[in-house]
Order: sequence, then C-alpha cells, then structure tokens
Amino acid sequence: MQATIVVLPGDGIGPEVTGAAERVLRAVAKRFGHSFTFTSHLIGGAALHAGQPPLPDGTREACLAADAVLLGAVGDPAFDTGSSERRPETALLQLRQALGVFANLRPAKVWPGLEDGGAFKPAVVAGVDMLIVRELTGGIYYGEPRGVAKDRQSAFNTMRYSRPEIERIAEVAFRSAAARRGLVTSVDKANVLETSRLWREVVTDVGTRYPDVTLEHQYVDSCALLLATNPKQFDVVLSGNLFGDILSDEAGAVVGSLGLLPSASIGGRGGLFEPVHGSAPTIAGRGVANPIGAIVSAAMLLRHALGAEPEADAVDRAVGGTLAAGYRTADLVADGGATPVSGSAMAQEILDRVVKPPV
Repeated sequence: MQATIVVLPGDGIGPEVTGAAERVLRAVAKRFGHSFTFTSHLIGGAALHAGQPPLPDGTREACLAADAVLLGAVGDPAFDTGSSERRPETALLQLRQALGVFANLRPAKVWPGLEDGGAFKPAVVAGVDMLIVRELTGGIYYGEPRGVAKDRQSAFNTMRYSRPEIERIAEVAFRSAAARRGLVTSVDKANVLETSRLWREVVTDVGTRYPDVTLEHQYVDSCALLLATNPKQFDVVLSGNLFGDILSDEAGAVVGSLGLLPSASIGGRGGLFEPVHGSAPTIAGRGVANPIGAIVSAAMLLRHALGAEPEADAVDRAVGGTLAAGYRTADLVADGGATPVSGSAMAQEILDRVVKPPV
C-alpha cells in the first residue's frame, strides 16, 4: 500500500501528540510493508503566527490531494478576540467544509484497567463502549445569517438543517449500529426546536430501512444526564453538530480523560482524523500530554481512510497492552495513585508494542 498522509500539528499540545501518532504510523508501515509519505503543514494559530490565514491555501490544497489528514489541535489564546477570520478554530470549520467530511465518528470506551481512572464509580463505567456519530458540516456552526450587531449589543447565529443533511448522517449511524449492538439513540431538542422536530422525523424515516436496529429518541438534556448515570446503555449516539460536540466531551469524563478519545471525520475526500481534546496551551511543552487520543485517531485513519483493518487492530492492541501493563499519563492518575509517565514515555511503550507485539 502507498498513501500520502498530511500532518497538521496545529497548536498547543498538537505537535506533541501528532508526532507520537506519526511515529506509530511509520512503524505500522515498516511492519506491514507499506509506503506512507508524510507532509506537514501549518494550520490555526501556528499559521496566524506565521502571517498567514488560519487555513492557508497551501494547507487546503495539500489536504485535498492527500489520502488522509492527521490533525493535532487548533486553538491559541493569543487569538481569542477579534473577528472569525483571525481565530484558529475557523480553520477547522473551513477544512471540514473543504473536505466534505460530514460524519464525525467518536468512539468512547473504557479500556480494561481504567475503570477507576476517572470521576465516575467503576461499576457505572465498566464495559462502556459507545460510538457518537455527530453531524459535522451543518447546524448552528455553519448556519447563516450569523453575526454581531454594529453596536455590539447583540449577536445572532442560525441553526439550520435540511432533510438531505439529516438523512445522510442518520444512514451512517444506522449502518454503524447494524455492525455493533443494534441500537441508535438519536439526540435532539424536539420539544422546543423546529430543527429538532425535522431531525426526529427524518431519523425515524431512515430507521424504517433498518428493521434489525432499534431506534430510541432522547432530548439532549436527558441524554447528558443518562451519560453520567447509566452510560452502558448506549451503543450508537446520533446527534447534530452542537449537541454532539458537547456530549462527546462528556464522554471523555465517562471513559476517564479527553486525552483518550479519538475521532474520524469521514464522508468526503480522504478523511480528517484528530483527537477530541483541544490544544491545551497550559500544558504544552511540559511533556505531560496524553498521546493516546492521537494514536488511536491514527488507528481510525488506517481503518477508515486506508481500509487497513489488521494494521488498525495492531495499534489498538498496542494501546490496550500498554494500559494493561499499568502505564498512565498524568490525566489518568488519581490522587495518591501510581506515578505517571510522560507523554513521550507512553508513546514509546505503545510504539514498542507495535514494532514487536508481545508473544
């Protein structure tokens, strides 16, 4: 296999975690006899600091020509004020739209041995294994009109969804559930939002095409509560852009840390793969960032962009084996727990298991 992979290190801890993920992908290529070509480009705050827009033309064109894109994170406090055109996060919205990746897959599972690694009781989270399917290129993040009044006394955004947008993301959710445990939980706010009423109607229609998949509807506030009190009940959670963004972060607390969560944005050209966590500028450069989210995102890249299932499984096994051996980064260590290892040490343990799997 030959593939071109664009790496966008981005901001904050992005360069640290993408560096770890790239090393794992290079090890996979060597072990399985593939040829991966990597190119690195600026995005977000890193591009702004270089005097370029958040998504430079060269970065966009490289991503459109690649087989897959691996992203670290975008976000820089230096650009927290000002127009949207000068905010790092704008690059991410523009890139998703350019690639046409409308379906965001965010698996959230509790790795064996990490049941007591978070704020939740082990009995509540043990065995959690869900997939959040988030619509990615519609809803309030993209709806028009939007803006701030000239007197800056008010601002407005538009939540908008069309039937085709809802139908195509619902198809992704039902196909995913058919290959898993056969349950889709569709999240909306149909009691107050017209967009959610259309969402519920269309999702119900799509569900009739999948008689072996059970469909249930949940208001987003109820779903947020159930994620905290009974997360094991969920299989595939289907949601719009805004609700999915929020709920998937809550899932990070359920599994122990946002640093564990990967994501795959698919449905368009190649695919965009990134950890769910942000740029975390307060810990950048300190060597404590958890690389697992980025490394498992690389596994999703192998699986969804390159069709390399055995290779993706090898990465997942290496991560599981490292955690089973007791290695923990700082975000996974409770007060009084084991001594944490650095992010680079965690990455090296995973890399060693990819290069030479334990017998």
